[in-house]
Amino acid sequence: MTLLETNFGEIALSTQPGNEVPGPPADDGVRLQPEMSRLNGVTVIVGSVIGCGIFVSLPGVLERTGSFNLALIVWLLSGLFSMTGAYCYAELGKMIRTTGGDYGCTKTAFGPFLAFIRLWVECIIVRPCSQAILALAFAFFILKSIYLESDPPNVSVILLATCCI
Repeated sequence: MTLLETNFGEIALSTQPGNEVPGPPADDGVRLQPEMSRLNGVTVIVGSVIGCGIFVSLPGVLERTGSFNLALIVWLLSGLFSMTGAYCYAELGKMIRTTGGDYGCTKTAFGPFLAFIRLWVECIIVRPCSQAILALAFAFFILKSIYLESDPPNVSVILLATCCI
């Protein structure tokens, strides 16, 4: 009998009345609340939507538009486009009452095989690439505070980003 089986046996015995397993007393100390307030939810969603793109793409938008006012219009239109996508996602969440987020919606709409493929693409390609982009942006901006006169060397940015990951 392994230790894992023993622990499960003790748990099963302890659930029956009169079979309490001796052990340390239950700790009624401070515990984390398993809930999220509306403000916490909004900050998580805004952080997920914005990410580091607003900081990385700002110089490119200003350079390509040529004026500050046109750049603001581009940002406004992009924000409206993003908000439309968020509203569509909220509507899907209201209509499709399954757990799993994207996986649940894809499984309901297209079946389990395509949902499985979509989940693996998310795990193998999308998430690692987004983490690499975040790490590169973080490394660039940290090193930019050290190299004030010019851009930091690419090798330094890549090494710091690798350490962050």
